[in-house]
Amino acid sequence: MVKLNVNGSPREFEAESDTPLLWVLREQLGLTGTKYGCGIAQCGACTVHIDGEPTRSCVRPVSSVNADQKVVTIEGLSKDGLHPVQKAWVALDVPQCGFCQSGMIMAAAALLKDKPNPTDEDINQSITNICRCGTYNRVRAAIKVVAQGGNTRSAGLAIQHPDGSTT
Repeated sequence: MVKLNVNGSPREFEAESDTPLLWVLREQLGLTGTKYGCGIAQCGACTVHIDGEPTRSCVRPVSSVNADQKVVTIEGLSKDGLHPVQKAWVALDVPQCGFCQSGMIMAAAALLKDKPNPTDEDINQSITNICRCGTYNRVRAAIKVVAQGGNTRSAGLAIQHPDGSTT
């Protein structure tokens, strides 16, 4: 029986030592917010935090993570879905298809924890996730909104919401 600390709780499961962490999270532990995109650590859809560091879980063997390390998935980023990055994502309607967004959010949360007021270059270096829908401008705007204290009007995007309000 293998043990991991996932989203603040000790979890036990059965898996081969070379099984990617992604598959343990999704198949063994039922945490399906972390997505499979490419399987070669290029797209970032599988990004989780291990001890606060963004990590591509599709190529990380579960045997390389010990029970003392803290694994955080999108489900564990915020108990109520109100992490500042999640709130900015919603306010700015960042996702289109949404497939890559959990990995983008995890990468953005790690960036903002490390650099609360990132420059464009910081964002370029840290957010290397791939989005097939091309929501990069909104991702960048959401990161800047969080850095500026959550003021969505500062994003400069004219988004018309269903309730008639704009951001």
